[in-house]
Amino acid sequence: MFRNEPPERTYSGKELADYRRYKDSLAKDFKNRCGYTYCLDFWFGGKTNFQIDHFKPKSKYPELERNYKNLVYSCSYVNRAKSDDFGSYIDPVDEDYNLHFYRDILGNIYPRDNSDSAKYMYIKLKLYLKRHSIIWMLDQLEQKMFTLQELIEESNNPIANELLVAVTMKYNDYKKHLRAIQ
Repeated sequence: MFRNEPPERTYSGKELADYRRYKDSLAKDFKNRCGYTYCLDFWFGGKTNFQIDHFKPKSKYPELERNYKNLVYSCSYVNRAKSDDFGSYIDPVDEDYNLHFYRDILGNIYPRDNSDSAKYMYIKLKLYLKRHSIIWMLDQLEQKMFTLQELIEESNNPIANELLVAVTMKYNDYKKHLRAIQ
């Protein structure tokens, strides 16, 4: 599976004078995750460091610059890689990305064999970069830690407590490893 929840575009207000003013709505609609990589904005320093991609490039479609349905909440890496390219892209809202991409157990992103658009995006957006799998792995570990913490608080289960300690240690080891290789 590539992502658990698909993004949606729910903004229905008036068209704003500056597309950047949609950022709060986009962050909410995309669940604070990059539309293309499903990475949580928290790992990039939050909403401030995320960008707004124009699915159809504003340089080629200036009439769509402020059209909410053309905007994608995006991490800076893929937004810069995509830039003004208008190749074979899959809109993250209109299509189920799980049909086009998947992740392996380490969080690496891969295109499905039957999706030429996914293969194109994989290369163009550099979805093969290790940073996407590292962020996914940290996010997965953190979610497991939160789940375990809730279970412990509800049940005071000693097995859950042992698991939380083990997962927390793994999480900290992984972060140490990341600091060591930077």
